[in-house]
Amino acid sequence: MPGRAAKAMRAGNQASAGELLALVRSGRATTRGALQQATGLSRATVGQRLDRLFRAGWLREGAGGPVDSPLGGRPSITLEFDDAHAVVLAADLDTRHARAAVLTLTGEILAEHMGVLVIDDGPEAVLGELGRWLAELVQKSGRSAAAVCGIGLAVPGPVDTDSGRVVQPPIMPGWDGYDIRGRLGRAFAEHAGTDASAHVPVLVDNDANLMAYGEQRTGYPGCSAFALVKVSTGIGAGVVVGGSVYRGIDGGAGDIGHIRVPGGADALCKCGSYGCLAAVASGGAVARRLAEAGVPAASGSDVRGLLAAGHPEAVALAREAGRHVGDVLATVVTLLNPGVLMIAGDLAGTHFLTGVRELLYQRALPRSTAHLEVVTARLGERAGLVGAGALVVEHLYAPERVEQRLAALGV
Repeated sequence: MPGRAAKAMRAGNQASAGELLALVRSGRATTRGALQQATGLSRATVGQRLDRLFRAGWLREGAGGPVDSPLGGRPSITLEFDDAHAVVLAADLDTRHARAAVLTLTGEILAEHMGVLVIDDGPEAVLGELGRWLAELVQKSGRSAAAVCGIGLAVPGPVDTDSGRVVQPPIMPGWDGYDIRGRLGRAFAEHAGTDASAHVPVLVDNDANLMAYGEQRTGYPGCSAFALVKVSTGIGAGVVVGGSVYRGIDGGAGDIGHIRVPGGADALCKCGSYGCLAAVASGGAVARRLAEAGVPAASGSDVRGLLAAGHPEAVALAREAGRHVGDVLATVVTLLNPGVLMIAGDLAGTHFLTGVRELLYQRALPRSTAHLEVVTARLGERAGLVGAGALVVEHLYAPERVEQRLAALGV
């Protein structure tokens, strides 16, 4: 029997209300009888645990399910996670713009905004403006600030998830070690007109991690090893293994943009080193080469526009960039053996993907690619939002945190 409840049962412990909620949310047990079977708890104890969840507003009764007994009788009442009791806020910061949204607890976007936010302006200004966006979106969605249970934020740099602070981010000057959680929480409270001491939890993670999490959960839930590579101003990868984001020991996993590549010795990267993959194959690097050739381009988004228009030099450089990335990904695929490799970001189009496949399949062992799907993003620019929202929900409704929150509510 998989899951936390099963582990608790094997250890001889009684399943908590949080573990019952996890069983309902996952669909593994959605009636009182099924919860009794899954946990070994008595009918009365299951009823007591469920009562706490009902009083919190986190569970509701659904339609009658199939009759459990072959002798007939009344159909059992199904239990459902009530996703209407709260909303989450999510934001995805890029180097020159950002996207923010209000989402239901099941990931449906209720209100959304995209606009210019320049990350070089620093965390104080950027997070202050982002807090204003989020407060306005809550109002636009028709929900109250009191309904917000958490905020998820995707940033283009490595994150220590325990502290929520970015660590030596190459393309986020002035952000190193900054208290992102505190500033964004205060900015939202200020613009929403709520008590700043009424803390709304803020979770921060790398943008590629959250894009991978969003894409894997919505499009490839059965894939046990999933990798996403984002190629925009910089290059980063997110990896989801066994349904969880793999971050390494301090949030640095997936930073493939700073792997040295052949032929890039003269290319200076924003990290201060020469020859990094991001310095020769990112959207920013392609834009720089186009600008040097007299083609107006200042960013990966400009390159994306040129590719959409079929600009021949942009097409050639995108394919060349794809070959550089494919060369590095041959090692990544050999190491991780993923079932899905997804390419996302400004350059994620036919020409870039063609270059990736050329080198990937040439350099990787056939066994590593025999069952590999190489695809482009499904959620597009919303992937980071969906992943950030899901991160908050999974954090807040984890069994051990459910117990803490129920106790805080006095139920």
